[in-house]
Amino acid sequence: MANNAYRAAIITLSDKGSKGEREDLSGKVIGEILAAHDYTVTERLLLPDEQSLLEKELCRICDEGLADLILTTGGTGFSPRDRTPEATAAVAERLVPGIPEAMRMQSMGITKRAMLSRAAAGIRKKTLIVNLPGSPKAVRENLDFIIDELKHGLDILAENDGECAR
Repeated sequence: MANNAYRAAIITLSDKGSKGEREDLSGKVIGEILAAHDYTVTERLLLPDEQSLLEKELCRICDEGLADLILTTGGTGFSPRDRTPEATAAVAERLVPGIPEAMRMQSMGITKRAMLSRAAAGIRKKTLIVNLPGSPKAVRENLDFIIDELKHGLDILAENDGECAR
């Protein structure tokens, strides 16, 4: 991609949000951070907590090459309907455990509840998928922490860079 300008999709998982009963504040925060880092948002979806629906949309976006990065928000907790990590793992061709590990590590300095995060990350075709928490505050804390490193990963995935060594 010229000038490292990458395309991103934002998917919010929320039963209440998908029914119009709750505003998607977390998706809005993701959009702000992406814009500040020169990403172009190509898709914004607000879905109910349905694993099969999320899998279908993740596959569509990845397989049609519609985004280089998909950021999900919500669905990473202990509620029986929280199935975002399972959907991500089901569609990923390769998992990227370091990203959610880094987010949890950083978040543990803020709240011990970070240990309850089940977030996952993976690659399908040429698209990186990263699960973020559901709260706007946690989204900002986590995405601010990883956003700069994501570009390097995307450069390697797009074959614009081949080296991780410094």
